[in-house]
Amino acid sequence: MYERRAHWENVYRTKEETAVSWYQERPERSLDLIRRAAPDEAAPILDVGGGASRLVDALLAEGRSDVTVLDLSEAALARSRARLGPEADRVGWIAADVTRWQPERRWAVWHDRAVFHFLTEKADQDAYLATLRAATEPGSAIVIATFAPEGPERCSGLPVERYSAETLAARFGAEFRLEAQAAERHVTPGGSVQAFAYAVLRRG
Repeated sequence: MYERRAHWENVYRTKEETAVSWYQERPERSLDLIRRAAPDEAAPILDVGGGASRLVDALLAEGRSDVTVLDLSEAALARSRARLGPEADRVGWIAADVTRWQPERRWAVWHDRAVFHFLTEKADQDAYLATLRAATEPGSAIVIATFAPEGPERCSGLPVERYSAETLAARFGAEFRLEAQAAERHVTPGGSVQAFAYAVLRRG
Protein backbone atom coordinates (compact mmCIF):
# COMPACT_ATOMS: atom_id res chain seq x y z
CA MET A 1 0.00 0.00 0.00
CA TYR A 2 2.85 2.39 0.81
CA GLU A 3 4.24 2.30 -2.73
CA ARG A 4 0.78 2.90 -4.22
CA ARG A 5 0.16 5.82 -1.89
CA ALA A 6 3.60 7.29 -2.53
CA HIS A 7 3.02 7.15 -6.28
CA TRP A 8 -0.24 9.12 -6.14
CA GLU A 9 0.99 11.59 -3.54
CA ASN A 10 3.88 12.36 -5.87
CA VAL A 11 1.52 12.81 -8.83
CA TYR A 12 -0.60 15.39 -7.03
CA ARG A 13 2.32 17.18 -5.45
CA THR A 14 4.15 17.62 -8.75
CA LYS A 15 1.31 18.18 -11.25
CA GLU A 16 -1.54 20.64 -11.44
CA GLU A 17 -4.93 18.96 -11.20
CA THR A 18 -5.80 20.37 -14.64
CA ALA A 19 -2.68 18.75 -16.16
CA VAL A 20 -3.28 15.09 -15.28
CA SER A 21 -4.58 12.96 -18.14
CA TRP A 22 -7.89 12.08 -16.45
CA TYR A 23 -8.86 15.72 -15.76
CA GLN A 24 -12.38 16.78 -16.74
CA GLU A 25 -13.70 20.32 -16.28
CA ARG A 26 -17.19 18.86 -15.90
CA PRO A 27 -17.68 15.05 -15.74
CA GLU A 28 -20.91 14.97 -17.73
CA ARG A 29 -21.01 11.22 -18.34
CA SER A 30 -20.68 10.39 -14.64
CA LEU A 31 -23.25 13.03 -13.70
CA ASP A 32 -25.77 11.74 -16.20
CA LEU A 33 -25.43 8.14 -15.07
CA ILE A 34 -25.65 9.10 -11.39
CA ARG A 35 -28.79 11.16 -12.04
CA ARG A 36 -30.45 8.23 -13.76
CA ALA A 37 -29.33 5.64 -11.22
CA ALA A 38 -30.24 7.72 -8.16
CA PRO A 39 -32.59 10.64 -8.89
CA ASP A 40 -33.24 11.32 -5.19
CA GLU A 41 -31.02 14.28 -4.21
CA ALA A 42 -30.69 12.87 -0.69
CA ALA A 43 -29.22 9.56 -1.90
CA PRO A 44 -25.78 9.10 -0.30
CA ILE A 45 -23.00 9.15 -2.91
CA LEU A 46 -19.43 7.90 -2.47
CA ASP A 47 -16.86 9.01 -5.08
CA VAL A 48 -14.04 6.47 -4.92
CA GLY A 49 -10.75 7.90 -6.11
CA GLY A 50 -12.44 11.30 -6.32
CA GLY A 51 -9.30 13.10 -5.18
CA ALA A 52 -9.06 16.38 -7.07
CA SER A 53 -11.97 15.55 -9.42
CA ARG A 54 -14.57 18.23 -10.15
CA LEU A 55 -17.41 15.72 -9.73
CA VAL A 56 -17.97 16.77 -6.13
CA ASP A 57 -18.37 20.42 -7.20
CA ALA A 58 -21.05 19.47 -9.71
CA LEU A 59 -22.89 17.18 -7.31
CA LEU A 60 -23.09 19.93 -4.69
CA ALA A 61 -24.25 22.42 -7.31
CA GLU A 62 -27.05 20.03 -8.27
CA GLY A 63 -28.30 19.95 -4.70
CA ARG A 64 -26.88 16.61 -3.60
CA SER A 65 -26.89 16.65 0.17
CA ASP A 66 -24.83 13.56 1.11
CA VAL A 67 -21.54 13.33 -0.78
CA THR A 68 -18.35 11.62 0.36
CA VAL A 69 -15.01 11.60 -1.48
CA LEU A 70 -12.44 8.87 -0.87
CA ASP A 71 -8.91 8.93 -2.21
CA LEU A 72 -5.53 7.43 -1.47
CA SER A 73 -3.85 10.82 -1.80
CA GLU A 74 -4.09 13.41 0.97
CA ALA A 75 -2.66 15.97 -1.45
CA ALA A 76 -5.49 15.37 -3.95
CA LEU A 77 -8.15 15.71 -1.26
CA ALA A 78 -6.52 18.88 0.04
CA ARG A 79 -6.75 20.41 -3.44
CA SER A 80 -10.47 19.72 -3.63
CA ARG A 81 -11.09 21.09 -0.15
CA ALA A 82 -9.16 24.26 -1.00
CA ARG A 83 -11.02 24.65 -4.30
CA LEU A 84 -14.42 24.27 -2.66
CA GLY A 85 -13.67 26.63 0.20
CA PRO A 86 -16.56 26.80 2.71
CA GLU A 87 -18.53 24.33 0.59
CA ALA A 88 -16.00 21.64 1.59
CA ASP A 89 -17.72 21.42 4.96
CA ARG A 90 -20.72 19.85 3.20
CA VAL A 91 -18.60 16.90 2.05
CA GLY A 92 -17.24 13.84 3.83
CA TRP A 93 -13.52 13.36 3.14
CA ILE A 94 -11.77 10.01 3.56
CA ALA A 95 -8.06 9.39 2.93
CA ALA A 96 -7.71 5.63 2.50
CA ASP A 97 -6.68 2.78 0.21
CA VAL A 98 -9.99 1.35 -1.00
CA THR A 99 -8.53 -2.17 -0.93
CA ARG A 100 -7.89 -1.89 2.82
CA TRP A 101 -10.51 0.55 3.99
CA GLN A 102 -13.23 -0.58 6.41
CA PRO A 103 -16.36 1.57 5.81
CA GLU A 104 -18.44 2.59 8.80
CA ARG A 105 -21.61 3.30 6.83
CA ARG A 106 -23.29 2.49 3.51
CA TRP A 107 -23.99 4.49 0.36
CA ALA A 108 -26.71 4.30 -2.28
CA VAL A 109 -24.25 5.18 -5.08
CA TRP A 110 -20.66 4.00 -5.42
CA HIS A 111 -18.91 5.99 -8.17
CA ASP A 112 -15.49 5.09 -9.51
CA ARG A 113 -13.93 6.63 -12.58
CA ALA A 114 -10.51 5.08 -13.22
CA VAL A 115 -9.60 3.40 -9.93
CA PHE A 116 -10.57 -0.23 -10.51
CA HIS A 117 -8.62 -0.49 -13.75
CA PHE A 118 -5.36 0.15 -11.86
CA LEU A 119 -5.95 -3.01 -9.82
CA THR A 120 -4.27 -5.59 -12.02
CA GLU A 121 -3.79 -8.25 -9.32
CA LYS A 122 -6.73 -10.53 -8.51
CA ALA A 123 -6.12 -10.15 -4.76
CA ASP A 124 -6.46 -6.36 -5.00
CA GLN A 125 -9.59 -6.68 -7.14
CA ASP A 126 -11.13 -9.08 -4.63
CA ALA A 127 -10.27 -6.71 -1.77
CA TYR A 128 -11.90 -3.82 -3.67
CA LEU A 129 -15.06 -5.88 -4.19
CA ALA A 130 -15.14 -6.84 -0.51
CA THR A 131 -14.97 -3.16 0.43
CA LEU A 132 -17.69 -2.32 -2.09
CA ARG A 133 -20.00 -4.94 -0.58
CA ALA A 134 -19.35 -3.55 2.91
CA ALA A 135 -20.08 0.01 1.76
CA THR A 136 -23.29 -0.69 -0.20
CA GLU A 137 -26.47 -2.70 0.21
CA PRO A 138 -29.01 -4.43 -2.05
CA GLY A 139 -30.40 -1.85 -4.44
CA SER A 140 -27.30 0.35 -4.41
CA ALA A 141 -25.96 1.54 -7.77
CA ILE A 142 -22.35 1.16 -8.82
CA VAL A 143 -21.35 3.68 -11.49
CA ILE A 144 -17.92 2.64 -12.69
CA ALA A 145 -15.64 3.60 -15.56
CA THR A 146 -12.45 1.95 -16.76
CA PHE A 147 -10.39 2.09 -19.90
CA ALA A 148 -12.24 0.28 -22.66
CA PRO A 149 -10.68 -2.69 -24.51
CA GLU A 150 -9.31 -0.30 -27.13
CA GLY A 151 -8.10 2.18 -24.47
CA PRO A 152 -4.56 2.72 -23.19
CA GLU A 153 -2.60 -0.17 -21.68
CA ARG A 154 -0.89 2.13 -19.18
CA CYS A 155 -1.71 5.34 -17.33
CA SER A 156 0.43 7.53 -15.07
CA GLY A 157 3.29 5.11 -15.65
CA LEU A 158 1.28 2.13 -14.35
CA PRO A 159 -0.28 -0.86 -16.13
CA VAL A 160 -4.07 -1.07 -16.24
CA GLU A 161 -6.70 -3.74 -16.82
CA ARG A 162 -9.12 -2.84 -19.64
CA TYR A 163 -12.81 -3.79 -19.63
CA SER A 164 -16.05 -3.52 -21.53
CA ALA A 165 -19.26 -2.95 -19.55
CA GLU A 166 -20.01 -6.65 -19.95
CA THR A 167 -16.63 -7.87 -18.73
CA LEU A 168 -16.83 -5.46 -15.78
CA ALA A 169 -20.20 -6.90 -14.84
CA ALA A 170 -18.81 -10.42 -15.14
CA ARG A 171 -15.83 -9.56 -12.93
CA PHE A 172 -18.10 -8.06 -10.26
CA GLY A 173 -20.22 -11.20 -10.19
CA ALA A 174 -23.82 -12.37 -10.40
CA GLU A 175 -24.79 -10.24 -7.41
CA PHE A 176 -24.49 -7.17 -9.64
CA ARG A 177 -26.81 -6.68 -12.61
CA LEU A 178 -25.70 -4.57 -15.59
CA GLU A 179 -28.37 -1.86 -15.75
CA ALA A 180 -26.84 0.62 -18.19
CA GLN A 181 -23.66 1.32 -20.08
CA ALA A 182 -21.99 4.14 -21.98
CA ALA A 183 -18.84 4.87 -23.91
CA GLU A 184 -16.68 7.97 -23.74
CA ARG A 185 -13.86 9.32 -25.86
CA HIS A 186 -12.00 11.35 -23.28
CA VAL A 187 -9.67 14.04 -24.61
CA THR A 188 -6.78 14.56 -22.21
CA PRO A 189 -5.29 18.00 -21.45
CA GLY A 190 -2.43 16.96 -23.75
CA GLY A 191 -4.82 16.33 -26.63
CA SER A 192 -4.73 12.53 -26.82
CA VAL A 193 -7.93 10.48 -26.88
CA GLN A 194 -8.67 7.74 -24.36
CA ALA A 195 -11.54 5.26 -24.72
CA PHE A 196 -13.51 4.66 -21.52
CA ALA A 197 -16.26 2.12 -20.83
CA TYR A 198 -18.92 3.03 -18.25
CA ALA A 199 -21.19 0.55 -16.52
CA VAL A 200 -24.04 1.03 -14.08
CA LEU A 201 -24.40 -2.08 -11.96
CA ARG A 202 -27.31 -2.61 -9.57
CA ARG A 203 -26.56 -4.68 -6.51
CA GLY A 204 -29.08 -7.47 -6.02
